[in-house]
Amino acid sequence: MIVDEQRTKVQREPRRDLRKKPTWMTVDDGATKIECFILDVSPGGAKVVTDATLDVRDGFLLALVPEHTTLQSCEVVWRRGKTYGVKFLE
Repeated sequence: MIVDEQRTKVQREPRRDLRKKPTWMTVDDGATKIECFILDVSPGGAKVVTDATLDVRDGFLLALVPEHTTLQSCEVVWRRGKTYGVKFLE
């Protein structure tokens, strides 16, 4: 089958590669800290890897900069094994 349609290229947000920057996430209203690694980040979300089991639509707080106490609200939008794509909620 021959298809002559060209696929339109979707412009993605610029991403910043962080080379497995170690940080942490909190669940249960901050009661539980879980170590994770940020693989890359964009203005709308991030790709993280962790040993914790997260499901799509799970929410948590993510420390983008481990030295600071500022936390970003996130929601899981996809998962592949231990790697998760999250979107920022605020």
